[in-house]
Amino acid sequence: MNVLIVGGAGYVGGAVTDRLLRTGHAVRIYDSLLYEEEYRKPVMLVVGDIRDGERLRPHLRWADVVVWLAAIVGDGACAADPDLTVAVNERSVAWLARNFDRRIIFMSTCSVYGANDELLDEESPLNPLSLYAVTKLNAEKALAGSPAMIFRLGTLFGVGDTYSRVRLDLVVNTLTARALLYGRISVFGGEQYRPLLHVSDVAEAIVCNLDTPHTGLFNLLVTNMRISDLAEEIRAHVPAVEIRRTDAKFQDNRNYRVSGDKLFQVAGYRPTRTVGQGIEEMKALLMDRRIRNINSHRYSNATFVSQLVTTPSTPLGYEVAWRI
Repeated sequence: MNVLIVGGAGYVGGAVTDRLLRTGHAVRIYDSLLYEEEYRKPVMLVVGDIRDGERLRPHLRWADVVVWLAAIVGDGACAADPDLTVAVNERSVAWLARNFDRRIIFMSTCSVYGANDELLDEESPLNPLSLYAVTKLNAEKALAGSPAMIFRLGTLFGVGDTYSRVRLDLVVNTLTARALLYGRISVFGGEQYRPLLHVSDVAEAIVCNLDTPHTGLFNLLVTNMRISDLAEEIRAHVPAVEIRRTDAKFQDNRNYRVSGDKLFQVAGYRPTRTVGQGIEEMKALLMDRRIRNINSHRYSNATFVSQLVTTPSTPLGYEVAWRI
């Protein structure tokens, strides 16, 4: 099978690529290397912009299945340039739906549920609270009726592969890093729930479903966890950490718990990697001093994109393939 991974050099894409290279599938990556200086995986790379349909089209003709990871990801990154966000997160997906009639595996987000106190499944009411969530929801609608399997991802954590950039703007990863390097973490409110998911479990779910008949919407998460409980889980792995709690509201007012039962019932897949495993992976990176500066803008989507849109001389400018 010919598998085209659009956005395949990113945080999720690196994990997907590693697993696919252990199979008999032919793999091709379409990406811009926005966050990277080089690409060292032994797989064909096409450097390109997802908005450049003529450049992308021949690779769609080659593909039996497209894994679409390309997006501007996160509330802050999307808010940096709303017009660009709509072009990348919505219009590019609508173009894909019009120009590719075979299997698509697409990454959406559980953020489409917004704030809700109920346990949410794929039929629950939607309440997107950010441009990121709105554009992902509109992309889902663009794929309606196509042979697409759409994963609504929980908040990711962990280390997915050897070479790809690790993200330090994700709650488990960033709190672990701060606990180790500063000896303290701050929890605002703390009662809000987040569905959490290891990046490697995303990759496993994708690879397991490349050639299945399953289509439609599927929540993907390993656990729902309160932020206050996450802080205690981190303290179990970093005992010396001081947890500072405040009742002040955080700017992110999402609070939601989701069910991943549909994916298990339909496809037989349930994530297995725990939050504790992700914390230990981050500990290993930091204890071995493999991350020199956790505050570097390259580890944060929001900071990186904000600098990009305010620096016209940035190499490549917007001529990039945005990705998770």
